[in-house]
Amino acid sequence: MSTIVSYLSDQGPVLSALLATVFTWLVTAVGAAMVFFFKEMKRSWQDVSLGFTGGVMLAASFWSLLSPAIELSAEQYPDMSWMPAAVGFTVGALFVYGLDKTAPHLHINFEPEEAEGPKTKLHHTSLLLIAITIHNFPEGLAVGVLFGAAAHGTEGVTVASAVTLAFGIGMQNFPEGFAVAMPLRSMGASRWKSFWYGQLSAIVEPVAGVLGATAVYYMRPVLPYALAFAAGAMVYVVVEEVIPETQRDKFTDYAVLGLIAGFVVMMVLDVALG
Repeated sequence: MSTIVSYLSDQGPVLSALLATVFTWLVTAVGAAMVFFFKEMKRSWQDVSLGFTGGVMLAASFWSLLSPAIELSAEQYPDMSWMPAAVGFTVGALFVYGLDKTAPHLHINFEPEEAEGPKTKLHHTSLLLIAITIHNFPEGLAVGVLFGAAAHGTEGVTVASAVTLAFGIGMQNFPEGFAVAMPLRSMGASRWKSFWYGQLSAIVEPVAGVLGATAVYYMRPVLPYALAFAAGAMVYVVVEEVIPETQRDKFTDYAVLGLIAGFVVMMVLDVALG
């Protein structure tokens, strides 16, 4: 861990964000590659995996993003320390809400007729890919924003905390890649096509990571807003997408336990290593 942190500290925030988010993308690809070795994914495991994903995202939203945003806001706006974090969090959630309403997509475990957004003739495979892309954008953005914040020497934010967040997201991307590829396989897609779309769902993370790091590094005043923006976007995704996907079968309690596990793991990683 220390070797990775030391190496990335010497690379600059943008390149570091790119490398870290390429890692999260590759972990997704490894998860999607499980489609070559398994014929199906048990629904119980899928729901637990999705729950774990939600827990990691919720914990990261507070410890990695909102908490530093609030601390930084207190320094820059002593009379209104709540304002940047509140505004950024709200705008981040509204941003994903806008994507949710304007981009046709289909959530995992939902039937094709339950597709959301504008009506379209796109195949349900493409709609599922769009949904996961919307899901993954805030994750890549969060990693990039943290690397940008660390480059400014922001109190409470270090390269180690950015690496920890990338590791946590990568850890939940493995079952997520599997959870995307297997439903595609069950819909009749070939193993190669299922793998391709499974890994492609996370390709947006390096793009978002570079955007986040660049914006924060060159526009320091937006830093507390950007941290809270990423947190708001991730919380919206968890509540609107991840949790509902786990509540459509008889394994809802397992999914909740998965969420608790993901939350605790990410909390421990961030507090202990970040």
